[in-house]
Amino acid sequence: MIIYSAIRVVKFAVQNIWRNLGLSFMTVTILIVTLLSFNVFLAMSVMTRFAVATVKEKIDAGIYFSPEATDQQVQEVQEFLRTFPEVKSLTLKTRVEVLTAFREKHKNNPDILASLDELGENPLGPTIVVSTFEPGQYTAVLGALNTPELQKIIEGKTFDNNQGFIERLQLITKRVEQFMLGVSALFIVIAFLIIFNTIRVAIYTQREEISIKKLVGASNGFIRAPFLLNGVMYTVVSIGVAAGIIFASLGFLDGYIQTVFNAGFSLTEYFRSHWLVFLYQALGVLLLTWLSSGLAMRKYLRA
Repeated sequence: MIIYSAIRVVKFAVQNIWRNLGLSFMTVTILIVTLLSFNVFLAMSVMTRFAVATVKEKIDAGIYFSPEATDQQVQEVQEFLRTFPEVKSLTLKTRVEVLTAFREKHKNNPDILASLDELGENPLGPTIVVSTFEPGQYTAVLGALNTPELQKIIEGKTFDNNQGFIERLQLITKRVEQFMLGVSALFIVIAFLIIFNTIRVAIYTQREEISIKKLVGASNGFIRAPFLLNGVMYTVVSIGVAAGIIFASLGFLDGYIQTVFNAGFSLTEYFRSHWLVFLYQALGVLLLTWLSSGLAMRKYLRA
């Protein structure tokens, strides 16, 4: 008996879609567009976080000591910097390492190398490379070295400040994300109204059939079931099509994205490893379809 009722529910659900094929197609299309806009928002958020993290990883500060600075003095400065909680890592480059790097950098400039050889000694002092957790923390760390005692042995400090670039990137992305969220919200409202209207039209066109079903003892639950099943069908189709479009697009775009980031970053792999995102989206779409269907049926079935 239960199996027979289930078969009839599926039959009625398919009939609902077939009888209102145009509205059903529009409903699925709007749901697909809504899912695509949300996933574009998600992809942009992921790329922005990765881009900001990549830029932060490349930011550091160099502290250049005079050639007269002793190993003990350099070591004291290094230990002093380690007391700052903002400091993530410290790298000490000896005078020999600094000279080697200088020669490598200017290997195509024979004049500079010739001048260096004429000196007969290493004119460069050791260097400490400092990395902090956030770009804004460099000011405090480097400012602590502005003491008369340390100024005698420190020739200079450089900081490749990309904080402005990071802030602009985050601001632009935030505005685009807000726009995409607004678009997604608009499509959700449109989808709700279309599903509501689709179910309402289906109930209206079947009002005589529904009356007959009630006369022969059909429960409101049995009458609702096909419309709720329609919501499941809309969800499965829209999620399937949207996921197919997303992965096809990401497969095409990943080559360009990796060229920009040059760090093995792949949105395709991100979405594959975070496949639960699609499950949550499916649950959200199903909730949307059932909510709109439930309101439409409540209005016209008076249940």
